[in-house]
Amino acid sequence: MTSNPAAAQRLRDLARLRRVRDRIDREYAQPLDVEALARGAHMSAGHLSREFRLAYGESPYSYLMTRRIERAMALLRRGDLSVTEVCFAVGCASLGTFSTRFAELVGMPPSAYRQQAAQATAGMPPCVAKQVTRPVRNREAPAGEPPLD
Repeated sequence: MTSNPAAAQRLRDLARLRRVRDRIDREYAQPLDVEALARGAHMSAGHLSREFRLAYGESPYSYLMTRRIERAMALLRRGDLSVTEVCFAVGCASLGTFSTRFAELVGMPPSAYRQQAAQATAGMPPCVAKQVTRPVRNREAPAGEPPLD
């Protein structure tokens, strides 16, 4: 460990943030909100959001929605569930919010993705299909703009 108290506190905060991210990865289908995540990490919601964004480049909510959309993409590729069933299976409570966020990240509505993905990944092992079709976080941000410092 280090003798610098600020550095030691930063390491403890990073460990807590990693546990929050791991919880989101595990419990993405559960009703999670920033307040509940913050309580579990013994932080205020505002502090968690600021620190999470500094560490991972996006808010906890955005990270959660990306996890949900990734899982939704896999379920839609299977083709045996409706878009509404997929929406609720991944933990979204609103079909409208789910469809909007899906379209932002993937570039098309979930119904269109379901039709295209079934054809595009036919015969492809699921592990390869997951990697090839993975959404790019922050795709909705304009390309080519300089990063904010």
